[in-house]
Formats: sequence, C-alpha cells, structure tokens
Amino acid sequence: MRLALFQPDIPQNLGAAIRLAACLGVSLDVIEPCGFPLSDAAIRRAAMDYAAIAQVKRHVGWDAFRGDPARVGRLILFTTKGATPFHDFEFQPDDILLFGRESAGAPDEVHAAADARLLIPLAPGARSLNLVTAATLALGEGLRQIKAFPSGERTD
Repeated sequence: MRLALFQPDIPQNLGAAIRLAACLGVSLDVIEPCGFPLSDAAIRRAAMDYAAIAQVKRHVGWDAFRGDPARVGRLILFTTKGATPFHDFEFQPDDILLFGRESAGAPDEVHAAADARLLIPLAPGARSLNLVTAATLALGEGLRQIKAFPSGERTD
C-alpha cells in the first residue's frame, strides 16, 4: 500500500504525511508541482528526523506519476465527490491511496484515472478533514484490512 499526494499546498501537511508514511511503513508519492517551493532540504525540514526513514518519491507531474513503470496497483482517490464510503471498500495490498490538493481537491483527469473514488463520511455541517487526518483514517483502514500494520517492535 502506498500514499500519494497530488500537488500538495501546505508544507506542514507534507511533513506530517512523510511522518505518517514512515511510521506506518508505507511509501509516499508526491505529485508536483506543489503550492510551495519543494527541495530535499525543505522535505527534511518539514519531516524532521522522519525524512531519513521515509520512502518518498517525487514526480514532476501527473503524467510522470501515471507513466512511472514502478507504479503498480489500483489508484484509489479520496474525495468529497466520492460515492463509496471508505469503510465499505475492500482494499488490496498494492493500492495507492491518492489525496488531492488541500485547496482544490483533484481535477477531472485525476478523477477519470481513479479505479475507485472513496468518501470519508462526516457529521452534518462538517465540510472536510485535514489532509493528513483523512490519510491516517484511510491508511489505518486499508492496513487493517490487509493485515499490514507494522509489528510495533521498537528499534530505538
């Protein structure tokens, strides 16, 4: 299972996503351009010491991500326009959990490329979750279903 962010807008969210991916043992794909200057130094700064253990792959754009020969598995888009609640979906080990921009979500071409579009149901009147909070819910459910949570053994 992988986590992918489409053109993230907020550097702190990218840092938190890197930390989440590192802690849960999943890879993170960052699909550029980002809404902020992105460099290896910026990633290290945003991710603190988790950048050293995170598996982060940068893609120069949507086409580069789609054409990456190492990319396998279904593309699962999380969107407020989704029809299927994420907890009713059957995840697979090679799924890529994709989240759109904080400010604008994902464009039509990303929606069209998705194998599934999932929704995280919210209480009436609530508009949206923070990107990394949503990713945590999604990864948690996906990893639970495929029984792929890290062992929990500490190495420090």
